[in-house]
Amino acid sequence: MLKLYNTMTGSKEAFQPLVPGTVRMYVCGVTVYDESHLGHARSALVFDVLRNYLQFSGYAVTFVKNFTDVDDKILTRAAQEGVPWTEIVERYLCTYRRDMARLGVAPADIEPKATEHMPEITTMIEALMAKGHAYRLDGDVYFEVRTDPAYGRLSKRKPEDLLAGARVEVDERKRNPMDFALWKSSKAGEPAWESPWGPGRPGWHIECSAMSIRHLGETFDIHGGGMDLIFPHHENEIAQSCAATGKEFARYWLHNGFVQINDEKMSKSLGNFFTIQDIFERSSCSEQVTGDALRYFLLTTHYRSPLDFSDVSVQEAKRALDSLYGLFQRLEEPSGEEGQGEAQLERAVTRLTEAFHRVMNDDFNTAAAIAQFQLLRGEVNRLLETGLSARARAQAREAFRSLGRVLGLFQLSIKEWEFKELEFRARPDDRTQGSRLDRERPEPPSFTDEQIERQLAERNEARRRKDFARADAIRTELSAHGITIEDRPDGTSRWKR
Repeated sequence: MLKLYNTMTGSKEAFQPLVPGTVRMYVCGVTVYDESHLGHARSALVFDVLRNYLQFSGYAVTFVKNFTDVDDKILTRAAQEGVPWTEIVERYLCTYRRDMARLGVAPADIEPKATEHMPEITTMIEALMAKGHAYRLDGDVYFEVRTDPAYGRLSKRKPEDLLAGARVEVDERKRNPMDFALWKSSKAGEPAWESPWGPGRPGWHIECSAMSIRHLGETFDIHGGGMDLIFPHHENEIAQSCAATGKEFARYWLHNGFVQINDEKMSKSLGNFFTIQDIFERSSCSEQVTGDALRYFLLTTHYRSPLDFSDVSVQEAKRALDSLYGLFQRLEEPSGEEGQGEAQLERAVTRLTEAFHRVMNDDFNTAAAIAQFQLLRGEVNRLLETGLSARARAQAREAFRSLGRVLGLFQLSIKEWEFKELEFRARPDDRTQGSRLDRERPEPPSFTDEQIERQLAERNEARRRKDFARADAIRTELSAHGITIEDRPDGTSRWKR
């Protein structure tokens, strides 16, 4: 049974959707005013894979992820560039979708925009006012936090601690500093929509409540996002949604951890952030291969844990994938054996399948799932040394491909994969320290024929000793220099550039 860590209760819980066999999930998307960074990539990837696994487990999933397309940051960016705010929105919607495609993140089933839901937003605000949870200040409307005795239950904050870290809107007219805007009256030159309180636009928090309820109902199964959204955004969503409907809002709250640079949260204010565009533009590999390496790296840490980013980490992910694609290459080589190793392989694939379900059912542990793939890689390499029929080889490749599809890994063909070191070019404006994505690295030296023969001899000796880890390492090293090894049925090996 699938268990998920629910931020609301602070514990792992058995997942039981409201409607058996059906999952309704809402995830907070981006505010489209700038390029997406690695933090956005991690959140998008986490919930993309969760959707995949739920579907793989037999659930019918409705996945909603919003875009905030009217916001102070968007208007500020438009003013700085002297362009219409709608141009900023369209530009960064396009770049976000481009970057998600590079990472293999599929679009959500429904991707609503705030500006397309003004009727739902104003209706919800009217309901809150009618029930005494909101008040009007001229053309503005605020939610009154003291009307919700349970406020703070998601973030576990005490009333005296609620102001710490909150985006408090400065307005001395408010009844309480923690009261938050539901509707903002329009200022000169700003976009505005008509409402019972005059022209204006919605506050940030009310958008997600209105859009999620519109598309998923007043109570749905999963609400997700980054840990930075727990307070105040998700806390405010809960308060206003429950107050408006009188019902529980979302049943399971999932939050992914931060991406860090040298143990600090990545942020624009610190100048230590990387956009997804940065990484792909400076990569020495194709977008497909770079996307897989970045995806593998992001999934090798449990989604709730902080993830420390560096160039070395992504390069190690690429090397790990090289070792797997090296195996896939061996599996595609002609085989003279008939019926050998099939029983052992079937047991190994069964162990992988059972372990994959077990670790993914334990709060969606992609890191442990990847470790299981590496274990199977070692087993299959050993079986190849004793002999595997063509049928068994195909079965092994399909095991990686079918389960890997859930994670979005191992789907490329050998022709599409690039067995070379993943290098990153430096950024002229790099302001970070230490081992960074953009550090210049020298090109790896080429091997001479004589050096290749020595490496091959060492590899053959390692295989004879059944030191398959060393044999794989040599194959990977040679592959990084564009040299492929073919193990022949008679036990000999040959190489080519």
